[in-house]
Amino acid sequence: MSKYLYAAAVQGIQDFIFKTNELKHIVGASELVEQICTTAFDKFEVDEANGTSVIRAAGNIKFVYNNLEDCKRAFRNFPKTIMQLAPGITVSQAVAAFDDDAQFGAAIDEVERLLKIQRNKAPKSVLAGLMGIKRTNNTGLPATRIDAKGTFLDDSTIQKEAFNETRVLCKKSFTHPNLLHGNVAYDIKEITGKNDWIAIVHADGNGLGKVVQKVGKKMTVFSQFSKKLDEATKNAAHAAYDNLKFAGKIDENGIIPIRPVVLSGDDMTVIIRGDLAIAYVKIFIEAFERETRKLLGSIITDNKVFADGKDFLTACAGIAFIKSSYPFYYGYQLAEELCGQAKKDTKAIAKERGNEDNLPDSCLMFHKVQDSFVTNYEAIVSRELTADDGNSNRVPLFKSGPYYLSSPQAGKYTVNELEDLSKRLDGENGNGVKSGIRNWITLRLEGKNVAEQRKKRMIQLFTAADAKTIDILTNEMYGNCIAYDVLAYHTIMNQETNND
Repeated sequence: MSKYLYAAAVQGIQDFIFKTNELKHIVGASELVEQICTTAFDKFEVDEANGTSVIRAAGNIKFVYNNLEDCKRAFRNFPKTIMQLAPGITVSQAVAAFDDDAQFGAAIDEVERLLKIQRNKAPKSVLAGLMGIKRTNNTGLPATRIDAKGTFLDDSTIQKEAFNETRVLCKKSFTHPNLLHGNVAYDIKEITGKNDWIAIVHADGNGLGKVVQKVGKKMTVFSQFSKKLDEATKNAAHAAYDNLKFAGKIDENGIIPIRPVVLSGDDMTVIIRGDLAIAYVKIFIEAFERETRKLLGSIITDNKVFADGKDFLTACAGIAFIKSSYPFYYGYQLAEELCGQAKKDTKAIAKERGNEDNLPDSCLMFHKVQDSFVTNYEAIVSRELTADDGNSNRVPLFKSGPYYLSSPQAGKYTVNELEDLSKRLDGENGNGVKSGIRNWITLRLEGKNVAEQRKKRMIQLFTAADAKTIDILTNEMYGNCIAYDVLAYHTIMNQETNND
């Protein structure tokens, strides 16, 4: 008897979430997205005798139906359910028939091929409105309602408003024993602290492609892996939250300065107060490694996923430090690009160690947005982080990340080293050292000679300990220099511009 592998891939999630700069609408959108693969698909599930859930996470659904009519019902009605629940979200679908578990791998390959085709077809919009209709100020979508304040709203924003206070994602991400409406931030000003710096964080697991290659064609194992991966990610978020709570950085009686946006599969996206971001990410990644070893270790080793025999997964993260008024959409794009840069770097190191099938190390990369010019990260590197090397060439000298959790290869720094160098600037002569380093960076961007003279003068003026710090910050031995990042991080951690 044939079985039917139904696959659905949700598209436009990030655009749907970050289409507005209103935190309350981002919150509502993230709550809607959380439900797409969970409660929204519940009505299309069947009992174990008639089907098997393979994966339901991160906008990815795969379900095996034993009955063709059940599969047709899901295929016919699920996209409509999603588009009504979250106007602006689209769904690609595919189905492949197979006879037994031995053919499941071929069915997976077929639905993935069909999904790629579907993604390239432009979906029809289900949002009401004509060319001449009034459009909303926040999203530019056709307005369908006016609220009590006289604000025009579109269908997408109306749904986001409706789910604004459900707190499902916060309850999933936090370990707060009694999370109340008053504990959750609905306005970005409720997240900022002593300054206006916030962070958009995007983290993503490493090596998932290799895992899927090894276990993705075994239905039972793949289903078990997907569920346990989601649990590991949730547990890692709990550990990161608890770390800040026990360190006194979170007051559970007040507003929590963290807004989860995505927590599903191996993906994690949050908006968080700037000075908490790196500590949160560091603990999240450490816990992700620990939890995947505990929950997935046997699956990874039994299927010989990694050439170096590792029995856990690692993760990379991108952190975009932005002012609270900066467009969230571009902040998220930057965070995603930074995560991609971190992955590229750690994969290259794994390959240099002798085998590209080794598990890459965990690391994070960050950037503090200095101006309002919106662009991609490569353009930022060219404009802000590239210096004259003295031979008519320009090199990305101040692109010093990513930062690793454990000791990487020469020329790379750990997160602990970054934090330690920042704390060194808190000393008695800290302000003088910071001023001198900033001046050196300005000179170094234009050339070596004058900058080198400035460095020698600084070393003569300061104490031996401060001179050592200056030497470390301005070291160019490996073609990059950590000074820019340390000053940026120190500003985020210490700057005070807001009064209580």
